[in-house]
Amino acid sequence: MRAVIIRTFGDPSGMEVTDLPVPTPGAGEVLVRTEAAGVGGVDVVIRRGGIAEAARDSGMIPGSEAAGVITTTGPDVDPAWVGRRVWAFTRTSGAYAEYVIARADDIVELPSDLTSVQAVTLGSAFPVAHFALERARLTEGESVLVRGAAGSIGLAGVELAARAGAGVIAVTTSSSQRGERLRAFGATHVLDRSGAGDADAPAEFDVILDIVGGPDLPRFIERLSPNGRLIAVGVVGGFPPADFGTALLAGFRRSITFGTLSLDTVPREELARVRAEVFDDAVRGALSPVVHDTLPLSDAAEAHRLMDAGDVFGRIVLVP
Repeated sequence: MRAVIIRTFGDPSGMEVTDLPVPTPGAGEVLVRTEAAGVGGVDVVIRRGGIAEAARDSGMIPGSEAAGVITTTGPDVDPAWVGRRVWAFTRTSGAYAEYVIARADDIVELPSDLTSVQAVTLGSAFPVAHFALERARLTEGESVLVRGAAGSIGLAGVELAARAGAGVIAVTTSSSQRGERLRAFGATHVLDRSGAGDADAPAEFDVILDIVGGPDLPRFIERLSPNGRLIAVGVVGGFPPADFGTALLAGFRRSITFGTLSLDTVPREELARVRAEVFDDAVRGALSPVVHDTLPLSDAAEAHRLMDAGDVFGRIVLVP
């Protein structure tokens, strides 16, 4: 099978397409013939070498989500799954390939009216945004800032915050054109990446959903309202400064909260339930799978270059 590997961590030029044997599913696993693979922010962080435990082995296949048809089941998995189209979570690696292995408890059957390309724009991003806003205890009428809103998780956060009845939904993004597109998803105020650019936007927010991280994280912590909550779900802009906690202590009297959210801590059954609801909502038109572009698997490095340049609105999808 064809697969993309990371030969050298760092620049996208370290990625290459190669031929590998089709893997065999083990106990509790399934083999999926890939129809689409999502290119996510975590893939970019891993490719850059930003997650040490994932960047140990040259030759790893990047990608954490794929959609396609199950061709083989491993021991202890019901063979009735064969032939069914599913969304599959491959953990931190494995999705940029013509065939992928996933655990049977990390797959969700897809509605017939949802394409595999649409599925990989939804299957990770919307659950991340859902559980992050749940952890932030967002209530109707509160103000929300989505930092890094043009990516798939940010777009999901905007849509879900609007559906939850947020009174104000501000977004940070790299251009006014992107900002105008975000208004169609529920954004009420558009800010630049520094958090400026809209004189009518609130100075403080009850909830901040942060996908970016990076050196500017402390200044956004400072923009939390009393009892405000910032939930970090990504570091696509790099890791924050080591002393970013100083901003939390400086705001001690405002009882502000900083938290992180990884889907690794969410029970598998709960994740499957939410994903199934997201897929059904998309079929009904209640949620929007936003595809920036669909590229062949061989163009994975180009997909990562676009991600590095910040030129993506929604999700890039790779197809074999």
